[in-house]
Amino acid sequence: MNPESIRAGERVPHGGDTDPDILDFSANTNPYTPDGVAAVYDRALEGSRRYPDDSYSDFRAAAAEFVGCTPERVIPTPGGLAAIRLAMAITLEPGDDALVPYPSFGEYAREVQLQGASPQFVPHDEILETEGDVLESAALAIVCTPNNPTGDVADPDELAAFAARCGEHGTTLLVDEAFLGFTDRPSAAGLEAEHVIVARSLTKLFGLPGLRAGFAVASGDRLDALETARRAWSLGTPAASVGAHCLRQDAFVRETREGVARERTRMREALERRFDVGPSAAPYLLCDVGDRAVDDVIASARADGVAIRDATTFRGLESHIRVAVKDREANDRLLAALGVLEGDEQTGLDGDEASE
Repeated sequence: MNPESIRAGERVPHGGDTDPDILDFSANTNPYTPDGVAAVYDRALEGSRRYPDDSYSDFRAAAAEFVGCTPERVIPTPGGLAAIRLAMAITLEPGDDALVPYPSFGEYAREVQLQGASPQFVPHDEILETEGDVLESAALAIVCTPNNPTGDVADPDELAAFAARCGEHGTTLLVDEAFLGFTDRPSAAGLEAEHVIVARSLTKLFGLPGLRAGFAVASGDRLDALETARRAWSLGTPAASVGAHCLRQDAFVRETREGVARERTRMREALERRFDVGPSAAPYLLCDVGDRAVDDVIASARADGVAIRDATTFRGLESHIRVAVKDREANDRLLAALGVLEGDEQTGLDGDEASE
């Protein structure tokens, strides 16, 4: 990182509420974790009396199978954001430009700036169309799929075509797939292009954000650079062991995808009674509250014990909130707090049961 840029840098806001008495819809994490996690963690805790095996062979094998690549292409990192920073550290130099989508994850611009480079903002739904001089002038281009906070997912063919153009112009492509596991879309790891780096997060899909486990996928010179630059013992033993276990839980992933899709549809239909809600393939929904004050909507929900994300902190959004998709009971509490449940829905029962 660039020392001057660090001194001028700032933190960026995120979702997540530490109050245990608040139902947190401001962070987009699975409310469930796979069976067996506690037992794996307990065994790994005893193993933590020694340094981790820095080869992480089991973790790499599980991650590789999950995204469809060879284990040698996997770089273990303590979370998806660590993979993003590592990718930028080997790519960007002071004075470089990076194409950054907006509205999108606020850490992209911050991490670009910490390297001494400059973010060049591109609408998130136009970045795959970028070409010519704009692309050639950029050392790095970033794609978030599904995009956070909008939830739209990149078409695989369009992403592949964009990746090819990046290669033609010598631009590194960083694809953030933090939420792709909630969909059945293929990973960009399958492109196997030397200028493409994929960043993955485990902790959102498997409901363990505090574990800090993720990985990058690359090939060629960029893979060599990532492997050289990554910190020694980059994953703690519990994170590596639990992460490998979670990545092999195919039934859990399938059930999560089905449950999120079902609840997301139900929530969107309810939220549209009051807000303008965008389509999403992710475990969250972006809502335009219109002429209502965002602060008032957030405060009203919190008074009912529910935290939601102030999405005006995302570049380009002025009247938006973002809400996570969780289990049915929790989702009903959110919908009730936002005043969009009607009649029998508030009991979680169908009409006949509610009348008894």
